[in-house]
Amino acid sequence: MGHFGFSYVGLIYLLMLMIPNLIWTKKQPIGYDSSNENKILRMMERVGQVLVTCTVLIFSDFNIKPWSTWSIWLLISFLLMVLYELWWIRYFRSDRTLKDFYSSFAGVPFAGATLPVLAFFLLGVYGRVIWLMVSVLILGVGHVGIHAEHRKELIT
Repeated sequence: MGHFGFSYVGLIYLLMLMIPNLIWTKKQPIGYDSSNENKILRMMERVGQVLVTCTVLIFSDFNIKPWSTWSIWLLISFLLMVLYELWWIRYFRSDRTLKDFYSSFAGVPFAGATLPVLAFFLLGVYGRVIWLMVSVLILGVGHVGIHAEHRKELIT
């Protein structure tokens, strides 16, 4: 269920998530418009963001423990975050079009939304903290759903 305490791993994940997003605010894709997003998906995304941010910081279960087969969950989760960082590098080096922003990467659709959602979910599995997994599911429905809608608009 989770043990209260600060998670330095959670902080590292949040920094890996937030730093590229802060840069993105100055380098948004040409023609980006979020004004027509589904209000329910947007609400789920915002609630999920708050829940994930709080949950990942207040449970010490995400911190590194002695190696075991269970540590593979953390390793996979971290590799997904590294892929997320690589996706951002590719985006920032691109022409920064909407197609670039909603692109797949390493076979993962909507990589900018999907990779961190998967990474945080697996971090929840590693820590055995159901609260993070539920928070990530709420975030994922909203965040990936919004990206899927934008990509659908782009194709049509």
